Amino acid sequence: MFEIQPMSPETYRQQTRRATLIVAGLFVVLAMLTSTFSVQVFGEPGGDNFRWNLIGVLAGLVLTVAVVRISLWRQAWMAPAVYGWRLKRSLMRVTNVMHDVKAGVAVGDPSAMKLLRFYHLGVTQMYQLDGNLSDLSQMVREIDQHREAMEAQGLDIEQNRLDPAWLEAVKRFAKK
Repeated sequence: MFEIQPMSPETYRQQTRRATLIVAGLFVVLAMLTSTFSVQVFGEPGGDNFRWNLIGVLAGLVLTVAVVRISLWRQAWMAPAVYGWRLKRSLMRVTNVMHDVKAGVAVGDPSAMKLLRFYHLGVTQMYQLDGNLSDLSQMVREIDQHREAMEAQGLDIEQNRLDPAWLEAVKRFAKK
């Protein structure tokens, strides 16, 4: 279950830039090492070794992903980048069923109402963290209207957690 956490946009951007540079540096080193290794072991002296270079770079990419997921993912300096990835992944889960969410909101389904509120809170934070306030300003009216509709139904507007049960309820509601 994902939960929206308060975070400073400036700190988030600074720390994610740092993490990105570290991961990119790791990729460059691993790609160069595996590329050199594949050419040395399988290549032909003075021949066309593009294929072995490419295979080495792809192996470096696979190794980079493995190192990040297995080792670096849990490091404190990666926490903001991991949080941003999880936030965007959670928002994508809602986006994938947005047509069902909107249909449920139209008839006042509480699960759909809560899910859309979580989505609005998550998108608001994502835009703030990414420094994309112009796109956020275009959604303010929709966000405010939905919040008012929830208040009118007596629903809690603090929906900071993505409850997987809401997704399932919205999917079941749409099948009816």
